[in-house]
Amino acid sequence: MIINQSNLAALFQGYKLIFQQTFANTLSDWEKIAMLVPSSTAKEVYAWLGQTTRFREWIGDRQIQNLESHDFSIKNKPWENTVAVNRDAIEDDTFGLYKPMLAQLGQDSKQHPDELIFGLLAAGFSSLCYDGQYFFDTDHSVRNADGSVGSVSNFGGGSGAAWYLLDTSKVVKPLIYQVRKDYNFVSMDKETDDNVFNRKEYIYGVDARSNVGFGLWQLAYANKNTLDATAYGAARAAMMNMKGDNGKPLGVRPSLLVVPPSMEKAALELLQAEKNANGATNIYQNTAQLLVTPWLS
Repeated sequence: MIINQSNLAALFQGYKLIFQQTFANTLSDWEKIAMLVPSSTAKEVYAWLGQTTRFREWIGDRQIQNLESHDFSIKNKPWENTVAVNRDAIEDDTFGLYKPMLAQLGQDSKQHPDELIFGLLAAGFSSLCYDGQYFFDTDHSVRNADGSVGSVSNFGGGSGAAWYLLDTSKVVKPLIYQVRKDYNFVSMDKETDDNVFNRKEYIYGVDARSNVGFGLWQLAYANKNTLDATAYGAARAAMMNMKGDNGKPLGVRPSLLVVPPSMEKAALELLQAEKNANGATNIYQNTAQLLVTPWLS
């Protein structure tokens, strides 16, 4: 190929198309447990997290619910993924050999949020959420109906590999994926660019600005005990019995069981088998959807 800006522009468009097609065709799972929040600044403050409201019979004037405000924030981070194509490959018309590498950029970009979101989920035992407690903890503070402060747990204990039961039916999700700038395919392919002039390399890359954070701990329950009917049933009961401030039921409905690949067999038996190991009816069949993710390996 003759090296000129017209041909380089065409090459860039071809590579970009490969990137976009691979991005579109790559599966991702983060949307199942996290809510997308567009960002317009360096960080976003989620003062409304943890606020709960409830209807009351309208007698007399309206009663404005003075909601507690939090200063939990998520700061956007810059991300990049970059590759180089040698000038000789373009001159010798072998630039097509780099197509898999450009496709990998598209796949990496689509799955990067998965890596961030599920990494955050796994870190919930040692990372703080909006109330100043670990996301998975045994003593989240909740105001009781009588005004006293009570303690609520969303961690079932244990010391083995973790599994997670989530309610993903609400407007707010257990986790937050915040996006300031979506994944953007760019190039440095001008003759005056240092990489071209000094190293005869044409650089193609992807950049983005985003971050992840915890949403509502009330919608997530973790357990490090063996995944069986007893532990699963206890997790379901704990979530559905959960109350918010003033002793009001939150209406939590566990809908998604998230497990690492090592627990796939146990999870399938628990949620999809008609009979349990003793031959009795499996009362937990189809009580939740199942997500087996390699990002928890």
